[in-house]
Amino acid sequence: MADASCHGQSAQPVRLPLSDGCVDYYPGWLSAVEATRVQQALQASLPWQQDTIKLFGKPLKIPRLQSWHGDPECVYAYSNLVMDPHPWTPQLSALRRRCEQLTGTRFNSVLANWYRDGQDSMGLHADDEPELGPKPVIASLTFGAARPFVFKHKRTGARYSLPLAHGSLLIMAGATQAHYLHGVAKTSRRVDARINLTFRWINPHLTSV
Repeated sequence: MADASCHGQSAQPVRLPLSDGCVDYYPGWLSAVEATRVQQALQASLPWQQDTIKLFGKPLKIPRLQSWHGDPECVYAYSNLVMDPHPWTPQLSALRRRCEQLTGTRFNSVLANWYRDGQDSMGLHADDEPELGPKPVIASLTFGAARPFVFKHKRTGARYSLPLAHGSLLIMAGATQAHYLHGVAKTSRRVDARINLTFRWINPHLTSV
């Protein structure tokens, strides 16, 4: 169980057993009814698109849909992809406020990812861009099908996998990004759609664009 030392929260989530990491999990942060309502609204209202990144110098369509939202100055860049923020929607703003109240952290941006089926995925990576700071707090909300969320220690290779439930909240803080990669693998199983929101704070003066 967690204490408040990692990111200032007072509730008692499940602390994941990750050495060198600080990750707390709330499996039922939103009720199933509210989570379903939010998922349906996000699918219908956000300006989803399938972006292209460069991998080993070659253009590649990312295997999911995404939508980047935030304050006007929050331009975000990774893998030679530069994303200008869409405005906050009322629903995203309301969820942001609730995450801020829980974590005691301010968020100025959110990345929405829509995994349409088992072939959509997110490769192992760390959210360690300079504009996120040395110990970023990232609040990750999941809606829809539970997909295994994998952590891999950068030095030891040790893995930990957790299926993130519908309506759950995962908070990554401390030195987690410095020591761990994380991602969502493809699966041959037939799975329903999943939407994930990752709220974060970025320093626009450090964005590498």
